[in-house]
Amino acid sequence: MDDSPDPRQNFLLAALPPDEYQRWVPMLELVDMPLGQVLYESGLTLSHMYFPLDAIVSLLYVMENGSSAEIAVVGNEGLVGVSLFMGGNTTPSRAVVQSGGRGFRLEAKAIKDEFNRAGPVLHLLLRYTQALITQMAQTAVCNRHHTLDQQLCRWLLLSLDRLKGNELVMTQELIANMLGVRREGVTESALKLQSSGLIHYSRGRIKVLDRNGLEERTCECYAVVKKEYDRLLPATVAV
Repeated sequence: MDDSPDPRQNFLLAALPPDEYQRWVPMLELVDMPLGQVLYESGLTLSHMYFPLDAIVSLLYVMENGSSAEIAVVGNEGLVGVSLFMGGNTTPSRAVVQSGGRGFRLEAKAIKDEFNRAGPVLHLLLRYTQALITQMAQTAVCNRHHTLDQQLCRWLLLSLDRLKGNELVMTQELIANMLGVRREGVTESALKLQSSGLIHYSRGRIKVLDRNGLEERTCECYAVVKKEYDRLLPATVAV
């Protein structure tokens, strides 16, 4: 019996019209996406586009001195590699798996051919890109104007939206790298959330105990991003 996951566990693939979906299926390759895997590096030509199923990918902007900060997260709602169909082929960001799982990938030429067909696929991909740009812009504003406590809540909520459960496997050091802050700051903020009964953190695992509490504690940035994704993309239930 074939126990391979259904590509429609990814919301964008599920939103494809039937004819387009049937054309894509033979071209999709199931791949493991382990924690820490780099899907593409800054400035290098992308060879594939990725559609996560239960993995989460961080898009990081990397500075010349090697420091980095997260500009967006991608999970089963979207795709990794928009520069392939936007005409750039490369991007100054780096894509790193922050929560391991599996996904499907599609070769660069195939996605370019599909995009050039125009029609519903083009419009779906452009709507997703607009939602992704909103997340990037809101992340920049949040990192500049809101407290680390609020940023951590926003990051946890965005990650939870892309996972089935309420637990994340993530060290404080990795979170600090994502948010572009010192590890000590993340430790202090995590302890505040834990003492408030919102999360439980132990040995690199963060369990969210009170999601509503996180939503009340975070800034408006989370709601802005979620509203834009809900507005632009189909409401699809994962298979």
